[in-house]
Amino acid sequence: MEYIKYIILGIIQGITEPLPISSSGHLLIFRNLFNTNMFNDLNFEIVVNFASFIAILYIFRKDIIKLIKSFFKFIFKKAQRSKYKNDFKYCLLIIVSTIPTGIVGLLLKDKIESALGTPRIVGLAFLITALALFSIKNIKGKKEDKDITYKDAILIGLLQAVAIFPGISRSGAVLVGCLLRDFKRNTALKYTFILYFPVSIATFGLGAIDMLKDNQLGVVLMPYFAGFMASLIVTYFAYQWLSKIVEKGKLWKFSIYCLIIGIFTLIYFR
Repeated sequence: MEYIKYIILGIIQGITEPLPISSSGHLLIFRNLFNTNMFNDLNFEIVVNFASFIAILYIFRKDIIKLIKSFFKFIFKKAQRSKYKNDFKYCLLIIVSTIPTGIVGLLLKDKIESALGTPRIVGLAFLITALALFSIKNIKGKKEDKDITYKDAILIGLLQAVAIFPGISRSGAVLVGCLLRDFKRNTALKYTFILYFPVSIATFGLGAIDMLKDNQLGVVLMPYFAGFMASLIVTYFAYQWLSKIVEKGKLWKFSIYCLIIGIFTLIYFR
């Protein structure tokens, strides 16, 4: 029975992490809906989040390797800088977009979650997400990777920081921001998930330190692994589904889901 519980939670994480429907919001709703402490297991949340990270890293492995190589080659191979300048700039843009989230996360994350981490607030956040996703219904965009500006990076970073509020999807906020800044759909999708990595690495790094200090970790190691694998596999296929939806300009369809779950949450937890 324990294995089934952790596999279910891994599946929930795998579906909701890449999709613009807020993984944190869903976990909070499930925790209150079923009145269970299983969703309070921070160590397991770290594990399944890391599984999602691995899945998305695999998908973007070629882009990540290329960007890292270009970043250092631009620094150390001065004679060839023109060859690597676009990728170097892209790395800087990602750093700029990460800064607002880092600042807000360090200073306000715990306070925001304790003050606003209630089902009704999450329900309202789902409605906001629904409106935001619907607002970019007909946007196609023109900007490619080389056309992204530092102003774009700052504004998108601010929107990503808003996703610290429970129920606001990180991928949804960033995708909406990218499309509002006139990114092409594929460009927006790539920027959204490359931007996912620095935040995820920082979160996992901080959480892993506390997790390794837990003396009970060995007891739940195998159920954790089952949940990890469920999250890993489901995240991979959920991203593939999302990429097809974005390419077809059908991202707004997620607004219907967010509207339904937002209304349900507000009514059920009134």
